[in-house]
Amino acid sequence: MEGESLYLFKVVVEEDPFEDERMAYHAYCPALKGASTWGYTREEALKNIMEVVEMTIDSMKEHGESIPEEPEVEIFAEPRVAVMV
Repeated sequence: MEGESLYLFKVVVEEDPFEDERMAYHAYCPALKGASTWGYTREEALKNIMEVVEMTIDSMKEHGESIPEEPEVEIFAEPRVAVMV
């Protein structure tokens, strides 16, 4: 898709146990106001924040808002592959 760029957003995942001490994880994207979610596992929180970031960016584009270009955001014109190990 010509003219598109890859945006790489920093996300934060933190332990956030329930009051009854069951473990949960809070995930958020500092560059996108209001982009936060949670999961019972770290992996679930990461999956959920990816969906939230995608929905937030889609909404911003629909409303003609500019995508943040802050220090937590890297922008690439060429294709990239991200692998977390």
